[in-house]
Formats: sequence, structure tokens, C-alpha cells
Amino acid sequence: MNQSLTLCLAALLSALTASAQDWAKARLDKSPRHLEWEKVKHGQREVNCFVAYPEVKDKATAVIVIHEIFGLTDWVRDVADRLAENGYIAIAPDLLSGTAPGGGGTAELGGSDAVRKAISSLPPDQITADLKAVADYVSKLPACNGKVVVGGFCWGGSQTFRFATNDKRLKAAFVFYGTAPEAEPDLGRIACPVYGFYAGNDARVTATVPSTTKLMDKVGKVYEPKTYDGAGHGFMRAGEAPDASPDNKKAYEAGWQRWLELLKKA
Repeated sequence: MNQSLTLCLAALLSALTASAQDWAKARLDKSPRHLEWEKVKHGQREVNCFVAYPEVKDKATAVIVIHEIFGLTDWVRDVADRLAENGYIAIAPDLLSGTAPGGGGTAELGGSDAVRKAISSLPPDQITADLKAVADYVSKLPACNGKVVVGGFCWGGSQTFRFATNDKRLKAAFVFYGTAPEAEPDLGRIACPVYGFYAGNDARVTATVPSTTKLMDKVGKVYEPKTYDGAGHGFMRAGEAPDASPDNKKAYEAGWQRWLELLKKA
């Protein structure tokens, strides 16, 4: 099991479980925006994607949302809808598409244990190919202005950092409590600014930030990490829950504010 997956698994097991998201689904069910499912095909792969459209007059920037280790959950779809609420086309691919019996994905795997097992077996090259295909698809939508950014959480945060090393079209990468690739040549391929969102009470991930900062500076890349004191791993979800701790709620609110401000610059 790779380092980023181990970090995410250990921390998220103590956070909210994927099943405890009734509040996220309830918010999503009330959305007035156009929400749809699309299958993005490339080669022999077919990636099921949730797409949320903003109610705007002009063409919009697209945000690829990469899910946690729990797969494409109601909360991740709610994040996509919230981005659409703020004027962005959001597309959340189920990177577990095809891993369940019958070719299904997250919903068909039957529980968080099966999801975590499947996600740990995903080939890195397949993940990259899936994300590139999603970027191709969303950038060519009539409603898109051609700009694409990426953001992800935990496992998805690490994949966000990794995807930034593999696609020069990206205008920005938003890494939420995820670790970075450790190879200097990989980081040297990044062509966009990387913005990090980290929890103060999450040493397993946040302790890697200083070394990442040094490497990114060495290769001349923009990396702006921010740590939210008192928050725990997964605060962007935990901080939204009805039983959120004060520190997680504060970090969640500040994280969203920062994210939306940075998106305006992309």
C-alpha cells in the first residue's frame, strides 16, 4: 500500500464514514441546478461522472473534483453542486468505474471496505488516463470556457498533486490534505500553481508539507500551503456535518472561502 493511501486510510477511519451523509444528500436533493450523469469513454474504459452546471450567462471554468478513498459519495457530489452554485462547471469522476461486478463503481461495490480495497488496486496509469479523458471531455463542453482546474480530498488530494505533474493544461490544482509526489523530476513537470489545504491535527499528512515546500521551491514551482489549526483530517467534510467540532467547522468555512477566492484567479 503506498504512502498517500496509508495516510488517508488511517486518518479517515477516525473521521465521518461514507454512509453518514444524509445531510449532504438532503442538500443535493434540493439543488435547483442542472445535475446529470455522463459516461466518459476512452479506449476500453468508461468512466461514470457526475456533472453539475452553474446557472450563469457566460461560459464557465471547469473544476474536476477527485473523490476521497470512499469513492464517489453523496458528499463529493454535493461539493460539485456547491461549486456550480458559485459559477463553475464541476465534474466528479468515479475512478472506481468498472471495478464492481457487472462493471459498476462506487455504488455497486457494496460498502466502504470493498471501496477501499478496490481503490488501493487502481493502476496509477489508469487513474491518469481517466482524469485526462475527463479533462478532455469537460474542456470541450459548449458551456465551458476551456479552462480546467482540479481539486481533490485526501486520496483525491494526493491524486490532484499527481495529476498536476501529468497534465500541463491545468490552470490550478487544489490539494486538500493530500501528499505530494516525492520525485523532483515529477514535480518539475507541474505547469500550474498548487494550493494546499492542511489540518493542524493531522501530522501524518501535514508533516510532509515542509519537504514538499522545499522541493517545489527547488524546481521553481508555485506552492502555497495553508494549515488550519485545530482541524482534523477530512475537515472539509467533517466541518460541514451537523455534529462538527468548532475547529473543523471553522476550517471548513475558511477552506471554502479561500478555495472560492483562488478559483477566481485561475
